Amino acid sequence: MTIDDDLCYRALTARDTRFDGLFYVGVKTTGIYCRPVCTAKTPRRTSCRFFPSAALAEQVGFRPCLRCRPELAPGLAPVDSTRTIARAAAARIEAGALNNAGNLESLATTFGISSRQLRRAMRSELGVSPVQLAQTTRLLLAKRLIAETQLPMVQVALAAGFDSVRRFNAVFQRHYRLTPSSLRRATTTNTSTDHLRLLLAYRPPLAWPALLRFLAARAITGVECVTVDAYRRTVRYGDHRGWISVSQVTGKNQLAIELSTELTPALPAILSRIRNLFDLDARPDIIANHLATDPALRKHVKHQPGLRVPGCLDSFELGWRAILGQQVSVRGASTLAGRVAERFGEPIQTPFPCLNRLTPTAAHVAEAPIDEVRSCGLPQSRSECLHGFAAAIADEQIDLEPGSYSDGVIRQLTGLRGIGPWTAEYIAMRALRWPDAFPTGDLGLLQATGTKSPAALTKSAERWRPWRAYAAMHWWQSLSPSFDQ
Repeated sequence: MTIDDDLCYRALTARDTRFDGLFYVGVKTTGIYCRPVCTAKTPRRTSCRFFPSAALAEQVGFRPCLRCRPELAPGLAPVDSTRTIARAAAARIEAGALNNAGNLESLATTFGISSRQLRRAMRSELGVSPVQLAQTTRLLLAKRLIAETQLPMVQVALAAGFDSVRRFNAVFQRHYRLTPSSLRRATTTNTSTDHLRLLLAYRPPLAWPALLRFLAARAITGVECVTVDAYRRTVRYGDHRGWISVSQVTGKNQLAIELSTELTPALPAILSRIRNLFDLDARPDIIANHLATDPALRKHVKHQPGLRVPGCLDSFELGWRAILGQQVSVRGASTLAGRVAERFGEPIQTPFPCLNRLTPTAAHVAEAPIDEVRSCGLPQSRSECLHGFAAAIADEQIDLEPGSYSDGVIRQLTGLRGIGPWTAEYIAMRALRWPDAFPTGDLGLLQATGTKSPAALTKSAERWRPWRAYAAMHWWQSLSPSFDQ
């Protein structure tokens, strides 16, 4: 969004939720910056400064508002070249890419550029350097953990990505002009000791029931479990293992995230992945307005406002699940997925009887003999495809992290034996979070659209760009028995 001060002030006075996360307002008289939906008294126009990011507001000396809490604001999705790199890099930094042993050179290499180019791109797009963004992200996460949990300050500091408690205390006091302990005394916190509970915001509307139905149909037995109002699953991130449970907060545009305390050290990465899984950074208003211009899609868009494109928590899992879905039904693929998880997944104990397996790792599958993969009920060709895909991921030949160059990754995927355009586009759609991905040859899409050939569907889909992935979701939903024609 272009930061036009007059436009921003009008949005601020209207408290329009569609602008939440698009800009921040710094109030000169108080030294505090807020979201445009803050319920505090609207400041005078001459007292306001507007910023495209929270990090930039903090860089010039503003402190975050304790009422509207800028760290809860929804984010933005990447849309074009330099901007895509900057936003994708920002997403990885927010997920902890520069924490612990992470460094800027390694991050820049994943995008095929130098650290100098990355710094320039981020300053151009966000107005701050990667290091400044990382520090702001750590501080905001620490602030959330202090306000919403009873974690000891040592764990808060480490979970937020600080190398030491001394460094955490010094930076926190310098930026916010109060100590972490004084902030905790001023807030009401969750008293649970066996798990954490945090909130993630989204731009309304959100088609939560449709999202759960989609995930339930594709849930991997033992790894995932979907109830009428919640999604639960086991999680592995590095050496950390645990579980998460996600539900919608009644009356608010937020999801409640509960996760086992064993996952605390990996919190930035896990929260980022949860946002991707539920597509919380989508702009449903912009997407719906565009897709509704097509008369054929208009009724579907109206029927399912806020329909999202589900992402994933584990990109390798999404990839092998897509391979299993080649030329079989969704139910059949789910059955096979359960067998693969049972054979190659590590056992885990959780409070939920339906969750007892961790998803298989690429290294484990790649090291297994082909015959062991085939014993899950797969034909020889599918077994070889899955095995080759696992080897490519384990050897880091292919990067499936969100924000990776989609066209390049699609070419790499289709270069693997047994992976065709449908599988590659589906992976780009859900793992890479590419909003214009479109599995043209999908039989369900051909049936729903009444199109006779993939070529004809490709031509028809041109009018849905750059939101073809969302169009695909609407067409798939139209095939559901719950869809009222």
